[in-house]
Amino acid sequence: MAPMTYPATVQFLYGLQLHGIKLGLETIRTLLARVGDPHRRYPVLHIGGTNGKGSTAAMTASILQASGHRVGLYTSPHLIDFRERIRVNGEMIPESRVIHGVELLRAASAPDLAPTFFEFTTALAFHHFAECQVDVVVLEVGLGGRFDATNVVEPLAAAITTIGLDHEAYLGSTTEAIAMEKAGIIKPGVPVVLGRIGEPASRVIEERASTVGAPVLRLDRDFRCEGSSPTDCGYTGFGLRLDHLSCPLQGRFQLDNVACSLALIELAHERGVTVTETSVRAGLQQVAWEGRLEIVGQEPTVMVDGAHNPAAATVLAEYLSEWKRVRPAARLCLIVGMMRDKHPREFLAPLLPLIDTLILTQADLPRAALGSELRLLLEHDAPFAQVAPTPSDALAMAKHSAAASDVVCVTGSLMLVGEIKALLRGDSLSPVRG
Repeated sequence: MAPMTYPATVQFLYGLQLHGIKLGLETIRTLLARVGDPHRRYPVLHIGGTNGKGSTAAMTASILQASGHRVGLYTSPHLIDFRERIRVNGEMIPESRVIHGVELLRAASAPDLAPTFFEFTTALAFHHFAECQVDVVVLEVGLGGRFDATNVVEPLAAAITTIGLDHEAYLGSTTEAIAMEKAGIIKPGVPVVLGRIGEPASRVIEERASTVGAPVLRLDRDFRCEGSSPTDCGYTGFGLRLDHLSCPLQGRFQLDNVACSLALIELAHERGVTVTETSVRAGLQQVAWEGRLEIVGQEPTVMVDGAHNPAAATVLAEYLSEWKRVRPAARLCLIVGMMRDKHPREFLAPLLPLIDTLILTQADLPRAALGSELRLLLEHDAPFAQVAPTPSDALAMAKHSAAASDVVCVTGSLMLVGEIKALLRGDSLSPVRG
């Protein structure tokens, strides 16, 4: 049989989304065993949480790479290209490696396994990292933790950045229930870093850690990062103190992510993954993480942010409020598109007082809520909202009515952010998304 082409390979992966989300580890463990358990060939830092885990993972990988290590980074979802999910030293997995890995895993899963898209992609990442002989892997949880496909690893250390309401259909409708799922990545004897997590979620996580004998390191108790912004901050940890650090990622909330990343770095260093002060500074300064408070256009300023739950919307509102304080004459237009399982009224509550214009649209995905559906849900909260049939139309509407000094912010879904970025770049989107 002739080898698959890359487009055919991506189309095969896209078809796996029809299997939906399947919580449990039996399939991924069996599949990995059939290809030699590649996830056991390198140390892993495992990062979960409702918000902040992607930024924390990107910082951690950048610091490790600056230290001279060969670093695998696995994150989700992607914005434009499927290959963004799987990187070694910042380089996306080559198309040829996607084809080879998918063919290998497809043969290994036949005839009795039916892995989901995320299980298959996670196995592909583990295989690619082993093939590349990485020194260390930074692994972001996909959904929850306890039954997430990434949770087959025995990590050097783990982190849980935040706990908030999201993916309730799979994780539960309370922060306690969600904390219980995310605490599932805590392993016996493996230290866990906790970010800004309030009660009762922190109690649930600490109880789990105590039960399995995992040391807990808490933000503001055992480590902290202080400063007016991530571009000039200081870190105090349990063995490390650094002043005048600079991280280019925007928003004061990134101080917490810097702190969690550096706490993980300290733990990795204690466990044999050597890191220097110079590499910490260089790695933080070089980190890039697309789609989060990212400026993608000028005159008017076009900003994209992948916030999609109420907690992330609150953080975005704080950033935009500061932006408006510095630029009081600037008008703010919000372009919003969300998935059907999200909560648009709660999401927009902290943002509505700040905006002058609201345009509702939808990403090109079956599970995206239509702009007209969002409009009905928001008719009492935002009667002034307009509807655009496509992200392209929404952006055109926003730019048409904006002055050069105004701000257009695109948010509500990483999928919408990906479409806007692709539109502005002139790129084509990978069909595999989510």
